[in-house]
Amino acid sequence: MKPERPFVAERVAASHAAELLQRQGSARDSVRPAELLPALARTGDKLARALSLALAPLLGGQAPVITCAAPRESDAATLTGETPPLAANCLMAVGTSALPLLATADAAAVLRIVDRTFGGKGVAPAPLPENFSLSAEIMVKRIETILAAALGEALGAPGAVEPIARHGRLSDFEPFAEATPLAVLTLTIDEAGKDKWPLALALPVATLTALFGDTKQSAPRIAQPRVATPNDEPFCDVPLTISAVIVDMRIAMSALTNLQPGMVLPVSVARSVPLRIGDKTIAHGSIGAVDDRVAIQLTQSF
Repeated sequence: MKPERPFVAERVAASHAAELLQRQGSARDSVRPAELLPALARTGDKLARALSLALAPLLGGQAPVITCAAPRESDAATLTGETPPLAANCLMAVGTSALPLLATADAAAVLRIVDRTFGGKGVAPAPLPENFSLSAEIMVKRIETILAAALGEALGAPGAVEPIARHGRLSDFEPFAEATPLAVLTLTIDEAGKDKWPLALALPVATLTALFGDTKQSAPRIAQPRVATPNDEPFCDVPLTISAVIVDMRIAMSALTNLQPGMVLPVSVARSVPLRIGDKTIAHGSIGAVDDRVAIQLTQSF
């Protein structure tokens, strides 16, 4: 698969803001990160169940088996060193406080899913490209949307997780300062008959403490839901072929078999021309001209 353009962040994330990386509240400051890892593990188990069903449509309709490893402590520099040169790295915001969380998915798995989507056998190119192609970027956006919804469900706060930026190279992305302490949760996704692939979540200590350090607040505050429109990513840029059916005629089989070059078939152009995407009519229009070119003026849309 030939890379079409680099896989870059949509906007600058507030990844180094001190208020996102510091612990919040004196009661939470007394809780050590290691004490919160069991709560993160329980959330990981819930995420594995929710994500298994959500990923099924992308994986041929069969839900994968997802297992969750025990969470571990790390830091941003170590995580960057462990992450392959090309990966689907997505920075997410949790709750109205926009607590940062990084999700990293295996690049080869993304490319295998893209290959299957376009009728292939689900094989990633070897070696992997330096950047994701446009089709792979669209798939990454779809995966991260599914992951955000599943993570919100696992946290008990649907709609509380939102993707905010992404990049194919974690070393260039730098969502956190190198010394930022992290809690890392790794899920292994096992597709039937396919290679297993990892999906890692990295939470700064501030996020971990805010989510699990207060027993009186088990879930983040829910952000105001955003109404999706046809102009939203990831599919707003997908090209669609529109057909204008100028003539729709019936002809006998005997006449069809006798067609020859030079023959003239009398036809009448309909006043109302349907515009179709596949078998679905989306609008009607009338034939005209603009700047010496044939054009259609819409008279009705659905």
